Amino acid sequence: MAPIKDYPQRYALTGELHARPFPSLKAPSRAVFLAIKQPHDAASRDRSADLAHLAALLDHYGAPRPDPSATHYYGEMGKYWLKWEQHTEQVTYTVFRKDAGERPFDPAEFDVFPDYWLNDAPGGRITSVLLRLLPRPKDDAEIADLLTEWFVPESLAVASVLEGAAVVASDFRIDSAGHLRMAVFADEATGARRTGRIVQRLTEVEMYKSASMLGFSMVREMSGQLNALDAKLTDLMAQMRGPAAKAEDTLHALLDISVELETLAVKTAFRFGATGAYQAIVSQRIAALREERFMSRQGFAEFMMRRYEPAMRTVQSTENRLQSMSARAIRASELLRTRVDVERSAQNQDILASMDKRADLQLRLQKTVEGLSVVAISYYAVSLVGYLLYPVAEAGGISKGMLLAVVTLPVVGAVWMMVRRLRKHME
Repeated sequence: MAPIKDYPQRYALTGELHARPFPSLKAPSRAVFLAIKQPHDAASRDRSADLAHLAALLDHYGAPRPDPSATHYYGEMGKYWLKWEQHTEQVTYTVFRKDAGERPFDPAEFDVFPDYWLNDAPGGRITSVLLRLLPRPKDDAEIADLLTEWFVPESLAVASVLEGAAVVASDFRIDSAGHLRMAVFADEATGARRTGRIVQRLTEVEMYKSASMLGFSMVREMSGQLNALDAKLTDLMAQMRGPAAKAEDTLHALLDISVELETLAVKTAFRFGATGAYQAIVSQRIAALREERFMSRQGFAEFMMRRYEPAMRTVQSTENRLQSMSARAIRASELLRTRVDVERSAQNQDILASMDKRADLQLRLQKTVEGLSVVAISYYAVSLVGYLLYPVAEAGGISKGMLLAVVTLPVVGAVWMMVRRLRKHME
């Protein structure tokens, strides 16, 4: 029996689920995370430039290059381990080193990326993180002291995650060196792969949070334009109520506003969609940490609820406002079209009434002409009949005048009857 044929993409699609392994980390360790994004049309960028940039970094450390069609890479790079991933809009580099270093969150750790390589990046830095992985002390008070030293207390978010597997913390602020700071205190019983998953989820929370905030930046820039269009739309709808306003002029102005709104909707559709997707990922990654309160401090979910969710609600409300304004403009245009149709119908009725009057005048004129035509035809008919009966009249001793007087009335009557029959036949 011949084996069944596999779908051409079966193995590639199955392999995609297992192609991005979590890093394996043990405390003490440190990580440097960098996300790069092109400023415009990042989703449709030339992805070969990302691979070329990755290859340049690997060449700098003498590490093997990835496959030319790769969308992810994980391998040894000198004394470091590099995890590279290509996303829809950004490219991320995470470099791990199996020691905690002497100075916490030392800006020199970012020197793992050479200056010339950073200058040649195909895009700009959307975020960067210095992450420190340490063993969890026996006394949680030691963690509290370190957190007070490393982070801004008013912004600090800290939680115990995965049923006590680790304590994670960050204040999501950019330090003087331009990086965010994150700390992980892993329990000694926590496995290396589980620790790696915690680290990756933390960096993903930061990356997708930063990417989703691009939507917030966009709506702040477009708020002035929306306000102006909203005012114009409101004024035009108010003018629709006035009897002096010309419906067709108002309709053209409304169509112009509708075009502006639709153009704005098309330009912002991708960013609105991406922001919603990124927000959902941030929530999912935080939920996957299964955090618990640590020493009565706010956790990551609470921090996002207070600082991040309002920005996302602003983005959502702006998207809803844009859709609402487009719908209002469409409804107003439909109402104006109805008004224009009614006005045109009234004009058509006036035209028809005018045509009826003209037809009536034409009918009267026609009847008048008919009367004149009877006289004219009768005149010539009487003359012809006179010429025809002259011989008979002379034989009978009847004068020419008497003959014409006798035949005039019958001839006129006959002509009138003939014209009337013709008119009835035509009608």
